[in-house]
Amino acid sequence: MEQANTDQATASPKQEVNSSELKVKVYSPFHTYYDGPADSISAENDTGPFDVLVNHKNFLTLLNPCDVTVRREGQDDEVISIARGLMHVHQNQVIIFLDV
Repeated sequence: MEQANTDQATASPKQEVNSSELKVKVYSPFHTYYDGPADSISAENDTGPFDVLVNHKNFLTLLNPCDVTVRREGQDDEVISIARGLMHVHQNQVIIFLDV
């Protein structure tokens, strides 16, 4: 009788994300523009400008040329001008790939 694979039982648990903020990473193949927490993100796709807030529905979208704005309470906005990009939102984690 074969022994059961125990790799799944010993795997580390998923990294938890604080449900009161977004975890955001904005990067291109050779540069990271932002990697940290945020309260909201503004960008633009074919349907127009939009915001991503905490507990936003999961989605994937192509970004139009725009200013991506990362907001954090009590801090200056981080504004990143982009030519194009891909945004992936999943369980309060936002990843924006630029120049792809």
